[in-house]
Amino acid sequence: MPSTVKRRLITFSFFRVEETFLLLWGVFMNKKRLLNKFSIFDLLIMAMMAAVGIATKPIIVSLVHIITGPLFIPGGSIAGGFYMLWIVLGIGIVRKPGTGLIIGIVQAILIIALGLFGTHGIVSFITYTLPGLFVDIVFMFSRKRNYNILHYIFGGAAANLTGTYMSNLVFFRLPLIPLLLSLSSAALSGCLGGLIAYSIVNKFSKLGIINKREMSN
Repeated sequence: MPSTVKRRLITFSFFRVEETFLLLWGVFMNKKRLLNKFSIFDLLIMAMMAAVGIATKPIIVSLVHIITGPLFIPGGSIAGGFYMLWIVLGIGIVRKPGTGLIIGIVQAILIIALGLFGTHGIVSFITYTLPGLFVDIVFMFSRKRNYNILHYIFGGAAANLTGTYMSNLVFFRLPLIPLLLSLSSAALSGCLGGLIAYSIVNKFSKLGIINKREMSN
């Protein structure tokens, strides 16, 4: 596929993410009010995280496979920690329960609708939403949403372990030893991705961006 077409798809997917979030906002706020705890700014942040996660996945996977392919190391499980960090980062910025799940759901909808890299068909609703759900569960174990570095490390690990295991369960069906190797790589990569997300959120906090947002909410 030409590079210009890929750039157009990535740009188009970003705007489709925003449109999807705004549509969900209108439907649930007017009818079921399930998203009334999220502001428009929150939805935009989640839209950005979902879009960047989708856009960076093929790039990260390709780069990781260049390194891991000759070494016979499972590249997908290692790459996952670095494109799933956007879910962790989204939770760290928005700081509201359900953020990871919503990001995962929108990613699944877009990946199916647009047929982008990494689509698993209708099964994408499972392979993309469960990682976000498990990250939300990890971040629930906090007092007054005061997250520390362990939340990000375990959140990243949980996201990548869930995604790797679900992909194996649905598609690869690896034997026990290769599966354990793949899960170990996924856990390590997820921890590194969580650390990156933590460092970004920490910089935002030092700049006063996150604190000011919380005060305004």
